[in-house]
Amino acid sequence: MSAAPRIDWEAAADLVVIGGGVAGLTAARTASLRGLRVLILSKGGPTDTATQYAQGGIAVVAPHEDSVESHVRDTVEAGAGLCDEAAVRSIVEGGQAAVAALTDLGAVFDLARDGQISRTREGGHSTRRIIHAGGDATGAEVQRALNAAGLPVLFGAAALEVVTGRTGVQGVLAVSENGFGVVHAPAVLLATGGLGQLYALSTNPPGATADGIALALWAGATVADLEFVQFHPTVLYTPGGLGRRPLISEAVRGEGATLVDSEGNSVTAGVHPRGDLAPRDVVSRAIAARMRALGTDHVYLDARALDRFPQRFPTITASCLAAGIDPHTDLIPVAPAAHYQCGGVVTDTHGRTAVPGLYAAGEVARTGLHGANRLASNSLLEGLVVGERAGVAAAERLGQDAQVTDVSFHTIPRAARALVQQSMTSHASVVRDAAGLAEAAARLRDAVSHSAASRLRAELTSANQRFTGELSPVSDISTRKDTPGGAEDLNGSAATAAAAQRITAFEDAALTLTAQVLLLSAAARTESRGSHTRSDHPTPDDHQCHSRAVRLGPEGHPVPAPDGLDLTTWTQDAIPSAS
Repeated sequence: MSAAPRIDWEAAADLVVIGGGVAGLTAARTASLRGLRVLILSKGGPTDTATQYAQGGIAVVAPHEDSVESHVRDTVEAGAGLCDEAAVRSIVEGGQAAVAALTDLGAVFDLARDGQISRTREGGHSTRRIIHAGGDATGAEVQRALNAAGLPVLFGAAALEVVTGRTGVQGVLAVSENGFGVVHAPAVLLATGGLGQLYALSTNPPGATADGIALALWAGATVADLEFVQFHPTVLYTPGGLGRRPLISEAVRGEGATLVDSEGNSVTAGVHPRGDLAPRDVVSRAIAARMRALGTDHVYLDARALDRFPQRFPTITASCLAAGIDPHTDLIPVAPAAHYQCGGVVTDTHGRTAVPGLYAAGEVARTGLHGANRLASNSLLEGLVVGERAGVAAAERLGQDAQVTDVSFHTIPRAARALVQQSMTSHASVVRDAAGLAEAAARLRDAVSHSAASRLRAELTSANQRFTGELSPVSDISTRKDTPGGAEDLNGSAATAAAAQRITAFEDAALTLTAQVLLLSAAARTESRGSHTRSDHPTPDDHQCHSRAVRLGPEGHPVPAPDGLDLTTWTQDAIPSAS
């Protein structure tokens, strides 16, 4: 047994936000404006978020030739029967006010020749309602505007556990270059982004390791619809490329580019009435089918006829040129890659989970907006709208006594990340079947059972650590956005190396658990619907047109939760255990 860890810092806040993207920063700013003491924990630096890489734009109802009804209809159609229409309507209706608030903060969107905000069209949309910034750098502009709000952030820090008690959330256990710490808080918002690192190829940043899914499950919350992983149809293909790949935005097809195979034939002709602008699951399946038929590992995007391509898509142009491709004269090689999790932690449209004081917003949450397949550019919309609402909702926890008195360090199974990624990429990607899902589940089960020494918290101690009660001011432990900080700025530091190692172990545990949940859900859904395609069950089944929830059972393993979509407030005697 190792020595008990020293708790190097403590702090108190009214709201801890885990994640520094659009949902987390919007919630933090909203809560701060209402007088709440807020601390943001961010594993990376100021721009290490999925928001930073979002190219397409924000889907928001246009003032002319558009309506809330039209946007709702497009969203529900893309969601393939699993959208919560009331949630869709609520979030869509909040779009214009959320964008106005972002503009007031300083965000600048592209203008058309008439001086009005420019709008484009993307897959699944019936009209041009997507607003964008910097051509294809909308996420970067959103991130810049929110970072400029100057909120207190501890960079290079990961939350390892959301601690709960009889009255709900009590705070978080975290690790950073400052060592282990606790933040006593009655409210915690999960805004950790997605699960792209489950796969060998992804559009997500390296930190997209499903942290929020695992934290929520360990805290007693439920998750749903994790089998629905959206694969972006068109990421830049380079031979042997792994990890985060440059995304070729759907807006390129919205402006007229076409998908062709190695023989010059259309990939989507006859597949869907909207052709290359069909919903993403349709296009990804069409590309996967064409690649299988021709024995190739990519298709092409023909954008050679587009005027002013470098001006409209400067980020994409730079990525292409770096790979030796000139979009003006060359076909752009593309292939599908993991892009967005449509399901997540079950919440209402204000970010509330079933655990009092635990909130979730953004990609990590399942509000009912996306259903079985996200409509393009609805993600930044959801992050803005639900992030703001969660910031408001967190005020309902003010006055709750919140004190982390001890933390038990538990054994948490984890498999090697390379094995997880290989198993998920081979058997739980665009097209799945029962045999492949079973093989992936068995490989993970065997890997975990053969890793008896695989521990996150237990590799430190199996004892409890009791805290001093002497709090460090938030300002003393926080790294501001404009201060050199985070793991990348502290290379060579023994403390940073130790923190990075612990964070990696935590991420591997989170990926392992999330992979197990996804495989369980995908195996149970014996139909094809939205972004979940089963080659052995190629059609939808009306009897399965509903969401499935999962929680952790008494032994800590994922189990179906038939009542998991019920967000009825827990009584004080029925708070889920953090174990």
